Amino acid sequence: MEMVQELIPLAKEIMSQKPSRKLVKLYVLGSVLAFFGVVLVLVETVCSPFTASSRLREEEAAVAELRAVRERQALRTQTQPEKGKQHEAALCSRALSKRQQGS
Repeated sequence: MEMVQELIPLAKEIMSQKPSRKLVKLYVLGSVLAFFGVVLVLVETVCSPFTASSRLREEEAAVAELRAVRERQALRTQTQPEKGKQHEAALCSRALSKRQQGS
């Protein structure tokens, strides 16, 4: 509120000095830009809780997806050694059967 009360005497002082048209246009443009800045900050302040909660939901979804991928990879790595053991057992049994036939 103090700033608004200070603007009125400032505007009266500027107008008493008889500024040129270009200077008045420049003051008006600056005032309009300052007003838009204030409005944008207010809108951002009002909407920030909603955007923060949506970001939180997105992050939670991303973390859940990463966990699912890691679980799938862990399952794959667990099944691969079992397959390797089965393959080794098959090779070992073949080698033993070939030895028996050769002797």
